[in-house]
Amino acid sequence: MEFSPTFTAHAGGARDLVVLDPDHPGFRDRAYRERRNEIARIALAHRTGHAVAEAPYSDEEHAVWQTIWRSLAPVHADRVCREILELQDVLPLGHERIPQLESLNPRLHAASGFRMEPVGGLVTARTFMRYLGNQTFLSTQYIRHHSKPFYTPEPDVVHELVGHAATLVHPAIAELNRLLGQAAHVASETEMTRIDRVYWYTMEFGLVAQDGRPKAFGAGLLSSVGELSEFATHATLEDWDLDEMARSPFDPTRYQDRLFVAPTFTRLLVDVSMWVRTGAWRDDEGRWGL
Repeated sequence: MEFSPTFTAHAGGARDLVVLDPDHPGFRDRAYRERRNEIARIALAHRTGHAVAEAPYSDEEHAVWQTIWRSLAPVHADRVCREILELQDVLPLGHERIPQLESLNPRLHAASGFRMEPVGGLVTARTFMRYLGNQTFLSTQYIRHHSKPFYTPEPDVVHELVGHAATLVHPAIAELNRLLGQAAHVASETEMTRIDRVYWYTMEFGLVAQDGRPKAFGAGLLSSVGELSEFATHATLEDWDLDEMARSPFDPTRYQDRLFVAPTFTRLLVDVSMWVRTGAWRDDEGRWGL
């Protein structure tokens, strides 16, 4: 799966609210494009604090969800860290039909104070993280096109739910997302770049050492059959170093060729929390953070 949390939203014309690139798998599928438009309208009409309207998924799209889970489930059992697997039992996602955001929000909010709200298009990293600072996870609702169930050129509901939803039930992971969001709210452009990179190499593509092997923690790995299956042989696995992450650009359009391995699940959470709270993300690292 290839995606970026920093793409900007496309503006449609009078007919299409969502404009797909000509090389998008769903570009020539009128029914798919109409559904994307309807889902975008749901997001644009949504008001914070109100119930999230249901997205109108087709049977074909539910079948995409089923296909992905049939391939993901055995890879998760082998390559995902046990804490994340345990969280998937706390916030279970049915494998037969795409869950609606509103069905997940009560348990999510009760566990960590977070809720998922729909977004009409892809937003900048700063906007996304500012919402995290207010305990709101902006989630797309559309799903990738059925012709390519293991590929998406943009974050879709598979990435949002399989990758992020269950992790936000964990109070410490949720708090870490909130802290990163608060930092993004006041960061300069240079500081925002540092925060974005650390978020990428931890919340999106973080690994933890477990049982003598690197195990997946980040959402980009959890939601991609291909990348989760191949990261151990495809990527260079680096020692845990938050300052190096903050200095390291990433390419969101291809499989990651460089990943960082935290010594333990707890060290990942504690170290990133300290990195934010002590102001290590600032241009002048002598200033305290949040």
